[in-house]
Amino acid sequence: MSKTLYILNGPNLNRLGTREPEVYGTATLADIEADCAKLVQAKGVALKFCQTNAEGELVSQVQEAADKACAVILNAGAYTHTSIALHDALRLMEVPVIELHLSNPAARESFRSTNYVAPAATASICGFGAMGYEMAVTAALHLAKI
Repeated sequence: MSKTLYILNGPNLNRLGTREPEVYGTATLADIEADCAKLVQAKGVALKFCQTNAEGELVSQVQEAADKACAVILNAGAYTHTSIALHDALRLMEVPVIELHLSNPAARESFRSTNYVAPAATASICGFGAMGYEMAVTAALHLAKI
């Protein structure tokens, strides 16, 4: 089994730290990546941390992870609510998939109530801000029995 944890991030997450800090916090994606790298390194696991604003590229990253990852953490951003292609790609997974959101989509706008990721995920972590990534890393490695 691969010992690479994939953390995949969707649209607008490259703007963390400046984008609606009252909703998403002030940590940047680089800050989050550094924290996650420390956690996986302590477990002897490699990290592939990606962000894209392009739906097709995110689908390709999920497909790569299906072949190479020990577990996947996915913050699909707005694609959570719109992408059947992403849902279909996630159905390829034979490893744990943790759906992650910095905010709690259920407590936000009504259009966020549609979720194409959750039915294909092992578990979800929502509403904990940047700390959610640390929680997701811990959960993903536990589920992968690492």
